[in-house]
Amino acid sequence: MADCNDLFGKYHDAVKLAPAKRDNLKTSRDAVRYKIRSYFKNILKANVPKFHGQGSYMMRTTVNPLNGEFDIDDGVYLQNLSTDRSKWDAPEKVHGWIVAATDGHTNEKPIDKNRCVRVRYANNYHIDLPIYCMDRDTPYLAEKGKEGWHISDPKALIVWFNSTIKSHGDHGDQLKRIIRYFKAWADFQEQNSAEKMPSGVTLTVLACNNFEFSADRDDASLVGTARKILSTLEFSKTIMRPVNPYDDLGKDLTLKQMDNFMQKLKTLRDEGGQAIKETDKSKASKKWIKLLGDRFPNHEPSEDDKTSKAMKTSAPAILGSAERSA
Repeated sequence: MADCNDLFGKYHDAVKLAPAKRDNLKTSRDAVRYKIRSYFKNILKANVPKFHGQGSYMMRTTVNPLNGEFDIDDGVYLQNLSTDRSKWDAPEKVHGWIVAATDGHTNEKPIDKNRCVRVRYANNYHIDLPIYCMDRDTPYLAEKGKEGWHISDPKALIVWFNSTIKSHGDHGDQLKRIIRYFKAWADFQEQNSAEKMPSGVTLTVLACNNFEFSADRDDASLVGTARKILSTLEFSKTIMRPVNPYDDLGKDLTLKQMDNFMQKLKTLRDEGGQAIKETDKSKASKKWIKLLGDRFPNHEPSEDDKTSKAMKTSAPAILGSAERSA
């Protein structure tokens, strides 16, 4: 079998968020935090919010998106609302505070979405600002519309993720790579088919719950994990969030989108399995490029590879000639 683990290492370097880009996101995040604190202190004359990063940035599983737009999620935890939850201002109003605080920070107007306020930057990245308030020890998200204030605990999800990675010991680094591969694979599939794929948090939960370790072989681990995820979804399409509010992450997809996702998982399982069994590394790399996109490197055979292949090809003929001579 052709060992493509070195090619997966190069693919990982191509899709993983580079340290310089991570630093740029952090600098922008800190500047937005400063704007919000200043607005609450100087304009609202209110207690300034606290902040807590969340999502893939904090888990360190962010990947370079094909459309070029990076994102970072930064939770805004309000400190100026009543201790009586029934007296909290409406989500629409508290969203307005964050919109006003960040207006003018970039050349684009802040986007007031249902679950967050988005600040977009010209160099293709954005910061999403979901807004929370604590009721005793329980965080509530300010979502506009019929959902209103409801329980959501992104901090707990990060704790769960870190605990899961730690539980795998020395294999935890491979699990993080597998999560990045799944995210990059889903991004490529979505760009090609225009069919919605699961969110990053959904893919993270699925990979963590179905991880298959393979020593020194990320290709085998990816295919094994895909096989387990598919088996899990064939039994039940419910994907439970492992922390409060324990909702079904699978409901973000329609039945058609879920069927599409499962079909693509089957293709990853089957064609990825064929790539692993392929004896020709160049052919194997082409199979992976078809599955993962052209960020996966094409293997160009070396002179040693060509010599070895020629020897294997000529060996039967030489043996046959020798037998006839005898």
